[in-house]
Amino acid sequence: MKLVVQVKLLPTLEQAAALEATLRACNRAATHVASAAFDRGVKDRNGLQKLLYTDIKAKFGLSAQPAVRVVKKVVDAYATQAAQARAGLLGKTTSSRYRRAMSSPVGFRPEAAQPFDDRCLSWQSDARTISIWTVGGRMKNIRYTGSADQLKVLHEHRKGESDLVRRGGKWFLIATCDLPEPDVTEPADWIGVDRGIVNLATTSDGTNYQGRGLRRYRYWCALKRAELQKKQTCSATRRLARRSKKEQRHATHLNHRISKEIVSVAQRTGRGIAVEELDGIRERVRLRRDQRGTLSSWPFYQLGQYLAYKAKRAGVVFLEVDARHTSQRCPRCGHTERANRPARDHFCCRRCGLAGPADVVAGVNVRDRARSAWAFVTMPVPFAPA
Repeated sequence: MKLVVQVKLLPTLEQAAALEATLRACNRAATHVASAAFDRGVKDRNGLQKLLYTDIKAKFGLSAQPAVRVVKKVVDAYATQAAQARAGLLGKTTSSRYRRAMSSPVGFRPEAAQPFDDRCLSWQSDARTISIWTVGGRMKNIRYTGSADQLKVLHEHRKGESDLVRRGGKWFLIATCDLPEPDVTEPADWIGVDRGIVNLATTSDGTNYQGRGLRRYRYWCALKRAELQKKQTCSATRRLARRSKKEQRHATHLNHRISKEIVSVAQRTGRGIAVEELDGIRERVRLRRDQRGTLSSWPFYQLGQYLAYKAKRAGVVFLEVDARHTSQRCPRCGHTERANRPARDHFCCRRCGLAGPADVVAGVNVRDRARSAWAFVTMPVPFAPA
């Protein structure tokens, strides 16, 4: 399985200046290649490399392998744009957003991430240093650091490209690691997980991870941003810059912690993990105007991603099931009605009288659907005589 590991670089002032000049040169070259690809209608790797390889080496001071990486970066960007357009992520073909995206070449920020392969970047694991190509020549002995677990995975399983990133004035390398996949065992049962806003996650076992703290923190961050933006002073701008992505990091930390606990319980008890499939939730759910921002920015998808990759790494089966009426269906008699959930936190079946916390009932319904879906998937195909 593919995994990325992020390490922090600790360059000197001279090394940082060389890295910055390299990143800016590569992104200027990428913008030039993207513009030429758009004007000439050539967006395949071989065609672009044949047209522009010599040009970008001469104009931007890149050596052979970085020039190849720049072309590949542009090809990947156009491939991503085409995939987004096919999936409808850029809106309808008649929308102004779609027209803006498709009627102009892809652009690259001056400090956008730049990939380096083993010809341009080498790792010295024992010394915890790297040697990297720059526009000013090969830069050696750049120190890096990270957590013990990350460094162990990096040194044992690193394979492929690494991306050089500058974020908030700090330098990072994001390396691709190829880990062996553990054997997946047949699940003895399932843990159903219901995701929400009031409760970030609720399992069919009754474990509840409340979202009250995150909701209050996000509200406080919104007030703080508004207060600083209103001042319009240099010091307020600096504080806003320092606080950027702090709220996102907090939500990411919570999702990591929740997913780690759920996966560890599933691994210890020999069960699989089932979640609701929330694709298209914005189209299915009608909300008040004041609720739209909360739903759009809440990290449902990220929690599902973390559960999926942590489960895969632990050898736990992960499954997505149909999300329709999980909070309105009675898991005992199967009666489904909106009135079964008279309040947000309470469930009471109008037919058989089963009552309990609404999110736990939803988690039980997710678990039951996973049981049925898994039994169907693993059902042997009957033999058909010729």
